[in-house]
Amino acid sequence: MEVINAPRHGSIIYHPSLLPRHRGASAINWTLIHGDKKGGFTIFWADDGLDTGDLLLQRECEILPDDTVSTLYNRFLFPEGIKGMVQAVRLIAEGKAPRVPQPEEGATYEGIQKKETAKINWEQPAEAIHNWIRGNDKVPGAWTEACGQKLTFFNSTLNTAGLVPEGEALPIPGAHRPGVVTKAGLILFGNDDRMLLVKNIQLEDGKMMPASHFFRAEDNSTLELTEAELATMEAVRSAWKRILPNVLEVEDSTDFFKSGAASVDVVRLVEEVKELCDGVELENEDVYMATTFKDFIQLLVRKLRGDDKEGECIIDYVEKEVNKLTLRMPHQLFIGGTFVDAEGAKTFETINPTDGSVICQVALAQASDVDKAVAAAKDAFENGLWGKISARDRGRLLYRLADLMEQHQEELATIEALDAGAVYTLALKTHVGMSIQTFRYFAGWCDKIQGSTIPINQARPNRNLTLTRKEPIGVCGIIIPWNYPLMMLSWKTAACLAAGNTVVIKPAQVTPLTALKFAELSLKAGIPKGVINIIPGSGSEAGQSLLDHPDVRKIGFTGSTEVGKHIMKSSAVSNLKKVSLELGGKSPLIIFADCDLSKAVQMGMSSVFFNKGENCIAAGRLFVEDSIHDQFVQKVVEEVKKMKIGNPLDRDTNHGPQNHQAHLRKLIEYCQRGVKEGATLVCGGNQVPRPGFFFEPTVFTDVEDHMFIAKEESFGPVMVISRFADGDVDAVLSRANATEFGLASGVFTRDISKALYISDKLEAGTVFINTYNKTDVAAPFGGFKQSGFGKDLGEAALNEYLRIKTVTFEY
Repeated sequence: MEVINAPRHGSIIYHPSLLPRHRGASAINWTLIHGDKKGGFTIFWADDGLDTGDLLLQRECEILPDDTVSTLYNRFLFPEGIKGMVQAVRLIAEGKAPRVPQPEEGATYEGIQKKETAKINWEQPAEAIHNWIRGNDKVPGAWTEACGQKLTFFNSTLNTAGLVPEGEALPIPGAHRPGVVTKAGLILFGNDDRMLLVKNIQLEDGKMMPASHFFRAEDNSTLELTEAELATMEAVRSAWKRILPNVLEVEDSTDFFKSGAASVDVVRLVEEVKELCDGVELENEDVYMATTFKDFIQLLVRKLRGDDKEGECIIDYVEKEVNKLTLRMPHQLFIGGTFVDAEGAKTFETINPTDGSVICQVALAQASDVDKAVAAAKDAFENGLWGKISARDRGRLLYRLADLMEQHQEELATIEALDAGAVYTLALKTHVGMSIQTFRYFAGWCDKIQGSTIPINQARPNRNLTLTRKEPIGVCGIIIPWNYPLMMLSWKTAACLAAGNTVVIKPAQVTPLTALKFAELSLKAGIPKGVINIIPGSGSEAGQSLLDHPDVRKIGFTGSTEVGKHIMKSSAVSNLKKVSLELGGKSPLIIFADCDLSKAVQMGMSSVFFNKGENCIAAGRLFVEDSIHDQFVQKVVEEVKKMKIGNPLDRDTNHGPQNHQAHLRKLIEYCQRGVKEGATLVCGGNQVPRPGFFFEPTVFTDVEDHMFIAKEESFGPVMVISRFADGDVDAVLSRANATEFGLASGVFTRDISKALYISDKLEAGTVFINTYNKTDVAAPFGGFKQSGFGKDLGEAALNEYLRIKTVTFEY
């Protein structure tokens, strides 16, 4: 007390509990062991060591159900404790520091937790057992006897929703029921029959392992190291030597803990290796799981390669035998690198448009799930490995993702056929093939995003240097349509990730399955957890929650103009999000008499019927010069009659079902209105009389400018043909531009001067000349007017997901 009282202002102590509760050196442990709902810290006037001194200030926080000593300390007790100490010193300096005597009511004193006292008492409810395990995590570690040795349990949770206790039994003396080793970890039971889940087990020899691996034979496969990896190994060996001074030589068999290392040495090793390996995602737990030098190097190299198995994700697949393949389709939400059920286990049916049957139940994201996904994306952006690795390494991960998509190309195309009705052969080439190309293209851009230096007026006699930096925006929300589920996801997500952002993706509710398969492949590619999150659900719930969320800084959307306007409003009201929109279209295709007629017929067919007409740039209206009009229509009808309508998985099918039933009904109504207003229905216009959502390829002629079908998009296999007078170029241009849409357009002519003149005058983001639907990953794509703004694809797409910062120096 002489020392404590010697300073002029006395001495103060920080204590990690709300005194007088939990006096003693293991205060955080006992806060958790007792299951306190509130915790916090106290700064008090120092006493003689019994934590009974007068109170100066206190701060409290909520204790989360799965908090451990580490999470509670890192989230609140450490950062807020520093602020609290600063405030306490200021109060003392200002002479305003209170001295409030501690009440004795509610006072507790608990001793230091030691290994010998941390044995689990099984005669208590599951929640109490969970609290005991987390209260002793990581030191000293709650343990029990089983299988003839002491097993120490870590990483406990009561969140067992959806878990089924099926697996290999682990008898535990004194336990109410045997534990069960499952894919998710070790399920334990309290005397109330409730479950808790333990994710990590430490054996008596100090080796840590995932609890799900407890009964597995040890993996003896040894990686062969490259020269660069061998150099890394020697650098890590030097770190071990520094930390273990009593060890003369660090050999493969050297055990970190048996060589005298303590828990503080674990932290030092992890931080040294992270600095050495440019922020590799390494945790204290990894050292406990690989205690020998050889095992540690193997684990480290696997992490550096991105193929470590320690973070293996448990996936509940729906399996189907389709197209001579066994499809394994995830059907849960994908949040923070894990597939999880939606809040309240809510689901919806996804339908096969070929026959109307239910493919499976898919998790239906709620607003609370969106919050979790955004939180995971934000944490990954601000604190995770994604923002620490080099741009080149980011590109390497995207290349690996593209390679995995290519390896699973047939499976992805089959899922697109099953869930979206895409013709399989087209899905292979376009839906999936272009998705692969997109990720490869943007992977190459990762290390080529750069700012510039700008000459400015000097602040004489000093000088100035101004530079710009292109930075990622942060958490981006991407809302994708149902016509090209995987391709639209790829167009936006690849650019978003290449720019360094993290993302929450909401696929269309009617076509969620390829997005969820993509999530699985992103895990296998080594994309860090939380970078990609996928939340199937409704637009009104999941989509709106994404728009309203204050931590989402950018929205990318493809869909209707009506919804696009709503997105702009919500994005403005919430937090003025950056927005890019690819919206509806009514793309004109002008066919002149001097064209190559055979090619014009072929490409005209493709412009309308490609992907069953469910194509954002589909030619919504064909203007055919009068002198070739009848011949053109005749040839088109002949070609339409050759089209095979059928199962999209059949190799000779070239026209599959419409995406979903509601869209089929709209197409029927659209054609009925065209007939009612006086257009000539040349062929089609009806549902095909067979199971599923099939609609006949349809051709209308004699369509006048005032008609509904001349102005509004069908988004289906409906060709709308109008005549224009021979040679009247400006008149047909005026008619083609007389729309609020401006996504794409086309012209067929052999006259290059005419083609260039028309391409100058057409008010559309894309103009095709003597071709159609010819998009490429390197060419920017986006619309004018009410077809939206912003670009997908090409270098221009990167700008949608970047912000420019100006930095000015004076010297």
